Amino acid sequence: MPSLSHVIEVFFDTYDIFLKGMLLTLQVTAVSILIAIFIGLFFAFLKISGIKVLEWIANAYIYLVRGTPLIVQIFIFYFGMTNLNISAFWSVALGLAFHNGAYIAEIFRGTIQSIDKGQMEAGRSLGMSRVLTMRRIILPQAFRRALPPLGNQFIIGLKDSSLAAFIGMYELFNVATTKGANDFDNMTYLLIVAVYYLFLVYLISALVGLLEKKLSVSD
Repeated sequence: MPSLSHVIEVFFDTYDIFLKGMLLTLQVTAVSILIAIFIGLFFAFLKISGIKVLEWIANAYIYLVRGTPLIVQIFIFYFGMTNLNISAFWSVALGLAFHNGAYIAEIFRGTIQSIDKGQMEAGRSLGMSRVLTMRRIILPQAFRRALPPLGNQFIIGLKDSSLAAFIGMYELFNVATTKGANDFDNMTYLLIVAVYYLFLVYLISALVGLLEKKLSVSD
């Protein structure tokens, strides 16, 4: 086990390369989560559509994601898109989005169905269409309720991005393992990368907390 002074010394000596890895980790996480939110909403609407075929499609997608490892899904996107000349970044981003979308779909489905059905009826009685009522009345409330579990899913997505190292993307975890192997000092770099991940998790938690407080003002 390396001494604390050694870890601190290496931490400050390598901060520049770790910051580059952290930026790439943040970028792939942000892009994948943004795409996953749209995927999740789409399949959530399929699940609550009341149309058996659409429900079956949504259930099949969610079962497929839950039933296969994320690393397999990333590899399928990476090796399956070589003919399309898609970069490793977009392969990972799409793989993570495909994976997280299934869990976000279940989060949105649960929160949408938790809104009192009378609110949809009230909106329809005011002359709004079903789609307009969903957009103006149901979804804002559902999104507020979904924020805590969505925040957890964002954090999971951040940590899952470390799997990008297995296809050679030089994000945080790959920086740590590469430097550790080159310097024969794996434990030091693993401890350092853990600090960076803890900082990013704190950052996401703080941002979600601020958003919750801002939205709760209108309650």
